[in-house]
Amino acid sequence: MTQTHDKILIVDFGSQVTQLIARRVREDGVYSEVVPFQKAAEAIRTMKPKGVILSGGPESVTTDASPRAPQELFDTDLPVFGICYGQQTMAAQLGGEVEGGHHSEFGRAEIEVLTESPLFQGVWQVGKKYPVWMSHGDRVTKLPEGFEVLAASENAPFAVVADEEHKFYGVQFHPEVVHTPQGAQLIRNFVRDIAGCKGDWTMKAFREEAIERIRAQVGTGRVICGLSGGVDSAVAAVLIHEAIGDQLTCVFVDHGLLRAAEAEQVVTLFRDHYNIPLVHVQAQDLFIGALEGVSDPEVKRKTIGKLFIDVFDEEAKKIASEGKGSADFLAQGTLYPDVIESVSFTGGPSVTIKSHHNVGGLPERMKMKLVEPLRELFKDEVRVLGRELGLPDAFVGRHPFPGPGLAIRVPGEITREKLDILRKADAIYLGEIRNAGLYDQIWQAFAVLLPVKTVGVMGDARTYDHVCALRAVTSIDGMTADFYPFDMGFLGRVATRIINEVKGINRVTYDITSKPPGTIEWE
Repeated sequence: MTQTHDKILIVDFGSQVTQLIARRVREDGVYSEVVPFQKAAEAIRTMKPKGVILSGGPESVTTDASPRAPQELFDTDLPVFGICYGQQTMAAQLGGEVEGGHHSEFGRAEIEVLTESPLFQGVWQVGKKYPVWMSHGDRVTKLPEGFEVLAASENAPFAVVADEEHKFYGVQFHPEVVHTPQGAQLIRNFVRDIAGCKGDWTMKAFREEAIERIRAQVGTGRVICGLSGGVDSAVAAVLIHEAIGDQLTCVFVDHGLLRAAEAEQVVTLFRDHYNIPLVHVQAQDLFIGALEGVSDPEVKRKTIGKLFIDVFDEEAKKIASEGKGSADFLAQGTLYPDVIESVSFTGGPSVTIKSHHNVGGLPERMKMKLVEPLRELFKDEVRVLGRELGLPDAFVGRHPFPGPGLAIRVPGEITREKLDILRKADAIYLGEIRNAGLYDQIWQAFAVLLPVKTVGVMGDARTYDHVCALRAVTSIDGMTADFYPFDMGFLGRVATRIINEVKGINRVTYDITSKPPGTIEWE
């Protein structure tokens, strides 16, 4: 990110909702970046933020080995906003006291505003109570010199504190989560009014700057972009093509794990709509053969990832042999959550639980460097960029589809028969969602072929076939999700169609689990 935009640095102490802080800041047009607390001092020097937010975390400030903010942070003139653990470590590092053993608060609470503050401007009023979301065991018991109490709850007498001369603010609750109704406005007040950020970070600005960065990185070199059929790689490809034109060649690997008609849609979009050089590799036998007998989902991921690299390496050699010059770069649609989720920040309970196929670099045998123009963006921001680049809404608005494709939606061993069954069921499910006008209300919907069979009766015959699970979730950015509340009429219609039209399935179930921060499902 260039120095032309105001920036907010978020120091991560391991909270499962740290990414939500970054989202709230960006929603207000201000660029934000998350760094682990160990790298915060360096980030302050290189990033030159206008303000710093200290996240929550699972550790206890009362232990000697607990993480801390860089002490030099408090000697700068930067505004600081501490959230939960961030408030506690700020208080402790500035001479206050934090204790455990008091009444814990987890969930909804009410705080009463005691005094006016720039943090509350236009949001909260003195003497009134407001709902917030608490999640803490420890609490501040003595304030550092210069701090005053701005708001309190029944079990958190220092629920909001501040040293307004130095622009240090701390809250015991989590303003970044939706369960604190006015929380985003509090963060906005800190970012815009207290830290003085202009809010000039837009997708138009990102597009222009990204194009310049791509040109500077690539120069006269050639780039291969791996297309997966999803939104991320498509947006990355169009952005790179806008930057370097025919120096880009897209490679679409048809691995036999795609949704129905997906290959045709991708080829049509890039060859006909954008006229971008595209190599369509038919590799179904290679991938499905390599996955034969494999049931472990992580082994599936790694096998598919390795084969992708092998195919790209082979295509790079072909391009060179055709006299088009060697491929110097491999482009990927890596996103910011991919990067964050693949890095352990604290080693605590929030240590990485998701390995991402886009993160980890390339093997040494490949003489290519990575181009990752979307590495700073969240998923919903990629969609905005896609529209900025002119991608059709029907493509930009597509539900996310993982790189390993249907391989991770067939738990257990993969066979061509299972893939065909799942593909048909999935197409019926998504078709009915579109027919009902629900597609754009849902973040992601898909079918899963469960690794069990059940006995059923169809007409006068007994069957022994697969169980199909349906999944649909609502979300903003995919970091948290909740199931979509279909009415029973819709689910009954979908189930009836699948059972009647897809040979091999005799039972359909709907998955109503939610996705809390830091978890994944069917992946």
